[in-house]
Amino acid sequence: MVPQVGALSFTSCFPSTRLHRRLPSSRRHPNKPFTMAAKSDDPVREWILTEGKATEIKRISPIGGGCINLATRYDTDAGSFFVKTNRSIGPSMFEGEALGLRAMYETKTIRVPQPFKVGALPQGGSYIIMEFVEFGSSRGEQSLLGRKLAEMHKAGKPAEGFGFPVENTIGSTPQINTWSSDWIEFYAEHRLGYQLKLARKQYGDSTILEKGQRLMKNMGQLFEGVVIEPCLLHGDLWSGNISSDKNGEPVILDPACYYGHNEAEFGMSWCAGFGASFYNSYFEVMPKQPGFEKRRDLYMLYHYLNHYNLFGSGYRSSAMSIIDDYLRILKS
Repeated sequence: MVPQVGALSFTSCFPSTRLHRRLPSSRRHPNKPFTMAAKSDDPVREWILTEGKATEIKRISPIGGGCINLATRYDTDAGSFFVKTNRSIGPSMFEGEALGLRAMYETKTIRVPQPFKVGALPQGGSYIIMEFVEFGSSRGEQSLLGRKLAEMHKAGKPAEGFGFPVENTIGSTPQINTWSSDWIEFYAEHRLGYQLKLARKQYGDSTILEKGQRLMKNMGQLFEGVVIEPCLLHGDLWSGNISSDKNGEPVILDPACYYGHNEAEFGMSWCAGFGASFYNSYFEVMPKQPGFEKRRDLYMLYHYLNHYNLFGSGYRSSAMSIIDDYLRILKS
């Protein structure tokens, strides 16, 4: 997400509302469940010194870059851990993030920080403990990122269809993930429709709602001849959520995961810097489907609407322009 229009730099292009820029940060797996920690005076320290197998915490260092959560690095004799805390939000937000990280981790395709524990803080709020990933000096090779991302998309096909086992967040906006067997219906109702109604609620914007609903009713034409299978999506893939480890392997983090049409993954491409080598490598694994270019703005629209709802009217014109263009194309 981009906090301020006109400040589309690497540092501001979608503030990592759940993580940080430089230092990091599922379906619930029956054999690897996410445990919720019991309350104690310092549950983070307690977990690190017990289940984390550490006997000594050598250093605790704050990490900057997030705008919602506090990020901290714990260095111990058993390695380093990355911890995020939020003093005002309960564990459900971090549990959604953890389930997404776990789902991506279990595909064994692209590297993500392994999540360890989610719990409540004794004085209110919540935390998540995960693997600390030492980043390399760059974002890595785009061609490798494209291939690894495509492999992740190809790896998981849930029987339930499109959605996710829990609701999660896109930035701080709720993301509804109720399962559906129909992608067009899911995207219309739970992605575009939710954001459009939120815009009317927040700003009284009945115009964008009315036009957006007309698009929702007619956008099925954009999917003619397309085979849509549910793929595990990161869901919030912009430049601040992409890096590489010390070996040059791509790392993605701070997800808003769900199972959806693979093309929806590129909805934040306006703030991700994907180049030709990225797309060429991606489409070698996941072939491009007819009409890909016609649908690109449709998937960007969700994120422009979210930015409108989160950061204000500076993003309204971008969202409205996309809607108006589609209404003309679809003669709606």
